[in-house]
Amino acid sequence: MKVICVIPARYASTRLPGKPLSMICGKPMIQRVYEQACKADVPSEVVVATDHELVFNAVKAFGGNVLMTSPDHPSGTDRLAEVALNYPDVDVIVNVQGDEPMIPPEVIDDLANAFEDDDNLSMATLKVEMQEEDYSNPAAVKVVTDLSGYALYFSRSQIPYPRNKPDDYKVFKHVGIYAYRRDFLLKYAVLTPTPLERAESLEQLRALENGYKIKVLESDFQGVGVDTPEDLARVNEIFSQMEE
Repeated sequence: MKVICVIPARYASTRLPGKPLSMICGKPMIQRVYEQACKADVPSEVVVATDHELVFNAVKAFGGNVLMTSPDHPSGTDRLAEVALNYPDVDVIVNVQGDEPMIPPEVIDDLANAFEDDDNLSMATLKVEMQEEDYSNPAAVKVVTDLSGYALYFSRSQIPYPRNKPDDYKVFKHVGIYAYRRDFLLKYAVLTPTPLERAESLEQLRALENGYKIKVLESDFQGVGVDTPEDLARVNEIFSQMEE
């Protein structure tokens, strides 16, 4: 099984312009993400997929592998599919977000290995137990799964609703790191956006609404995604402490 790791890195960001090039303790964020992804054992290659010359040049400058992709892609999945077309011999593609500089390499390996013994698996992602203060936060996406670990639904609302709150009640946060079988990814990227996807603004619902199953692995990864200047300051503080 051949696996690659792809990091989509769109330059534009409403809350943090030029986000991939934001500096984290002397290195651009895209370099921090790339270096973490390269520590994973399973992928044979790590590649950044960008839409901007500045990001392309920055990755080249630190010796990274990068592809220039169309600036017209409406989502990271479409950008990922363009990369997949350039790798016809790849079986599985792991999609690591370009704003997760603390991504543990073992998470990438776990997602890739989920496909090793399951020829029918099309797509996999992660969940972590959610802190109670995020239950009502629509930016923190929730996921519920069946007893076999396959997604039943993703929502920005609290699910399950605790009408009868049992002792083992838990809410799980979805971590937006995905792995796809290549042939499924190419099909998925051309599917028409679906009603629930549009209502929740959650692209993964398109797969569920079309009858595809998504395996959800449980993890203890509590990363800090960088979406705002405040997030960037927090990550810089964490890296500064780690490097000391």
